[in-house]
Amino acid sequence: MLDLKFIRENSKRVEDALKNRNVRLDVNELLKLDSQRRAFLTELENLRHDKRKESDEIAKLKTQGKPIENEVAALKTVSERESELEQKLAELERQIKDFLLLIPNVTHPSVPTGADAAANQVVRVVGEPRKFDFPVRTHLELGEYLKLIDLPRAAKISGSGFVLFTGQGARFERAMINFLLDLHTKEHGYTELSPPFLVNRASMTGTGQLPKLEADMYRLKDDDLFLIPTAEVPVTNIHANEVFEESDLPKYYTAYSACFRREAGSYGKETKGMTRVHQFDKVELVKFVQPETSYDELEKLVGNAERALQKLELPYRILALSTGDISFAAAKCYDIEVWSPGLQTWLECSSCSNFEDFQARRANIRYRQAATKRVNFVHTLNGSGLGMARIFIAMLEHHQNADGTVTLPKALRPYLDGAERLVPQF
Repeated sequence: MLDLKFIRENSKRVEDALKNRNVRLDVNELLKLDSQRRAFLTELENLRHDKRKESDEIAKLKTQGKPIENEVAALKTVSERESELEQKLAELERQIKDFLLLIPNVTHPSVPTGADAAANQVVRVVGEPRKFDFPVRTHLELGEYLKLIDLPRAAKISGSGFVLFTGQGARFERAMINFLLDLHTKEHGYTELSPPFLVNRASMTGTGQLPKLEADMYRLKDDDLFLIPTAEVPVTNIHANEVFEESDLPKYYTAYSACFRREAGSYGKETKGMTRVHQFDKVELVKFVQPETSYDELEKLVGNAERALQKLELPYRILALSTGDISFAAAKCYDIEVWSPGLQTWLECSSCSNFEDFQARRANIRYRQAATKRVNFVHTLNGSGLGMARIFIAMLEHHQNADGTVTLPKALRPYLDGAERLVPQF
């Protein structure tokens, strides 16, 4: 959430940010509501001052044995207007809060300006897509041959867009999750958490999924709980309405979770195989940091995700997302994409974002400066480290052999009893 004072003092910047994001909101409408609210507040303060004076005058007249009817009538009029103003203020504040929840974050000046993903900029490419001297199989063909996944039975039990991992496929998925958690805790200094997969409306609002993205979420209507779209939601909100000491920062967390997304807006997008599913596994990285360090922390966060891809021996590229493609809550975002030889396309496997104080304001997450004791909002960051569905695709397709087996990268072998390849299971 943006600070209302910031919007008031930087309305042109906010209007430009909305335009660059292709968002149609009238900032002047918000400013009119704010102006009206401040006018009512001034009147209310004056009325309360008058009310105190009338009360003091009545008490004085009583002690003198003088009539107080006129003063009591005046006090009643003041009290009625006070009550009326309080109701109007409450309604105005509700309207302002609802409006603020619809305004996306203002992007960092370094974010490329553009209408959509076509304006994203390639920051760097690491490694080269493998060249094959045999016909390349897709992850679906490899998954069926090696008996790793069973999509027809997944559809039978849940519907389209779900995956059933079977046998060594299930173990392969678990091995990758364990590898990533160990990497981020042992090499990168993150504390591991195991969060709930259901969260309340306040948590979803705190990280920015609500109200804008509610149509893409799975909601339990009887309890008003949501299946999490990412572990970012519960992990960020564990510190909602809390104040860190400055010495506590930076705070790094990592967590595995299943992720659930209805993908209500994905009609017409690439949905073949496991590229876009309703449930997938992910290891998430979340940071709480001081504002002055947050962009250095973003680069480190990207590096943490890159390290995982390097150890999995996968080629990848990093994109700086444009204003038209960046997420609602992010001030700056990098996407990391792996190459899919079978699909002949780049697949996003990680998205690393700096939200600055946008989420912290919504969730009320602050820190106390050691020297001044002043309390400020932290900056929050999160990134996928990594998302499993598309890594599963890239791993199978990139490391496949002519005989249909898949060579395992050395970093993953200890998690599969030293096995060097995935081979057919009969």
